[in-house]
Amino acid sequence: MSDRQEVVIAAAARTPFGRFGGAMKDISSLDLGVKAVREVLDRLKQGTELVDELYFGTCILPENALETNVLGRQAVLKAGLPAGVISLTLDRACCSSMTALHMGYRSIKSGEAEVVVVVGADNMSRAPFLAPQVRWGQRLGSSPLIDPLYALGYPGWNPVSVDAGEVALQYGVSREEQDYWALCSQQRYNRALEEGKFGEEIFSVEVPAKKKSVLVERDEQPRPDVTLEQLSKLPTVYGSPTVTPGNAPGLNTGAAALILMSRGRVEELGVEALATVRSIGSVALEPHLIAAVPAPAIEKALERGGGIAVEEVDLIEINEAFAAMPLVSSKILAGDDPEKVELLREKINVNGGAIAVGHPVGASGARIIMTLIFELRRRGGGLGAAAICGGLAQGDSVLLEV
Repeated sequence: MSDRQEVVIAAAARTPFGRFGGAMKDISSLDLGVKAVREVLDRLKQGTELVDELYFGTCILPENALETNVLGRQAVLKAGLPAGVISLTLDRACCSSMTALHMGYRSIKSGEAEVVVVVGADNMSRAPFLAPQVRWGQRLGSSPLIDPLYALGYPGWNPVSVDAGEVALQYGVSREEQDYWALCSQQRYNRALEEGKFGEEIFSVEVPAKKKSVLVERDEQPRPDVTLEQLSKLPTVYGSPTVTPGNAPGLNTGAAALILMSRGRVEELGVEALATVRSIGSVALEPHLIAAVPAPAIEKALERGGGIAVEEVDLIEINEAFAAMPLVSSKILAGDDPEKVELLREKINVNGGAIAVGHPVGASGARIIMTLIFELRRRGGGLGAAAICGGLAQGDSVLLEV
């Protein structure tokens, strides 16, 4: 007899991920999220009446403010879901859409819901400049504008690129290693693209234009022709000792959505489950340890999943907020054993990561989950772990079985 409240993922889809200033630069995070919600519901083919809750993960709050925030509630209504669907908008930095899955998982496990839509979206191109002194006026002098994207740091703490670079060096991960990982990410993505692997994830987005609409069908971020020599010549950013524009993702645009269901509801409807959520994990470390945090997040999910050893996991996705994240985290997970480190890295981001795909921050947690699921399904099943770091060293993870 199956566990009726076991949590499964029944549908998954994402938009292409756009470049900074790319074709989708004028579409709001809200509207991108709505498109993803409609797409996963279409793929489920069960209508909208069965949805109990929706969780909307996002990160670039100044852009959200252009829509007066409360994106979750607006998404429910704009996507055509019943007005009675409960919603929540949440921000846990880059973890946001994986945190949204955690919320849905807990809701189903507790019996509060049976069908939950999880969505994450951000359009970093649309983040406005801020003018905090304008409301009450400034008697003399210029009024400064603040760029919320600049340095991507938090007042009182380092830019995340500085922390990531410094922690990488503490763990013996050099700039050269990070550049090489970035090259491998691009190469793995390009190979997967040529093999048609992303067709299961991506749906096209039509972008209105004055003369003729543009159909965006693929990610805009990848650089298939980049070389290690080119990467090695790039300057570091914001004072980081190792992080460059080449071993980091861009400032991207996109949305991703998942549908979670209870096992009991799946069986009643005759829906095929894409994957079962075995366990989840969340951690937080000292704020500068952002590059290290995916490792303990994975360890927590493995422990909660029945004390599974990392060697038993078939595939791993660690979000490439920077190349430092999978490199540092793999060393921690492998106990710094060089042979185990190399074996583990062969399982991580096998189709490339955010350095190639792009990192629209609020959407990436959901994106790496679906990338993991579809690759496990192509391989005939297995165990997979996905983890993502968020600003000031927060970390979320999910253990899946296909």
